[in-house]
Amino acid sequence: MPTISANDLKTKGVSAIEAALEEQPEAVISVRGKDRYVVMDLAHYHHLRECELEAALAETRAELAAGRFVKESPEEHLAQLDKAQ
Repeated sequence: MPTISANDLKTKGVSAIEAALEEQPEAVISVRGKDRYVVMDLAHYHHLRECELEAALAETRAELAAGRFVKESPEEHLAQLDKAQ
């Protein structure tokens, strides 16, 4: 994964990010020699978010299939939350 220094980002601006993203879908920004941030193309970000949501949906379906859920009214749910505090 390409790395962009904070100094390069300061002097070259968005063109430093664009150049790094030509090689890979993500690039690391380092500050004072330490990796601190990741930048990516917006389409790649949306793809990752979609994957994350699909994983959450699969996990929820597995929980439902295994019977690990509670069926209750909104009022009952709020009462359970109040008890937990």
